Amino acid sequence: MPNDDRTRIIYRRTPESAAMLANVKRAMAITAKLNRLTFNDADEVRALFSELIGKKVDESFLLIPPFYTAGGDEIRVGRNVFVNQNCTFYDLGGLDIADDVMIGPNVSLITAGHPLEPSQRRAATIGKPIVIEKNVWIAAGATIIGGVTVGENSVVAAGSVVTRDVPPNTLVGGNPARVIRSIGE
Repeated sequence: MPNDDRTRIIYRRTPESAAMLANVKRAMAITAKLNRLTFNDADEVRALFSELIGKKVDESFLLIPPFYTAGGDEIRVGRNVFVNQNCTFYDLGGLDIADDVMIGPNVSLITAGHPLEPSQRRAATIGKPIVIEKNVWIAAGATIIGGVTVGENSVVAAGSVVTRDVPPNTLVGGNPARVIRSIGE
């Protein structure tokens, strides 16, 4: 399996895989509490999300439950971030969300995967980071795969599957997502 400095590989039946499983259980317990809250419970949502990621989020952070994650401790969010309902963030590879980002409903940010080779598929979990730069809008139902950076001021169209980096100030869409056009500042 190829590896670079941004790739994290966790092999089955190792201390690292046991720690990953314990973290998944921790995240599931926290998100179960979070998902019982409503839009009107914004302070409690922020408190639980802060517990999930291990760092206090800014008062401008807004998340509408339900929300799902497989870890949480590798998520970093900036100021004035909005996450709409029913989003899934698998953050094993690291998930950085900059200031002023808007994330629509049913968006999936998936940093984790498995080897392609059938004989190795269950042997390891592979994490590659996702970076969402400042002032990005990810529209409803989009999926972003690990190893991708979405450039500043860009828009990911609804339903898109992003498998490659998105240049700044760009609208991308489709499956796989392709540049549709540049957008103004």
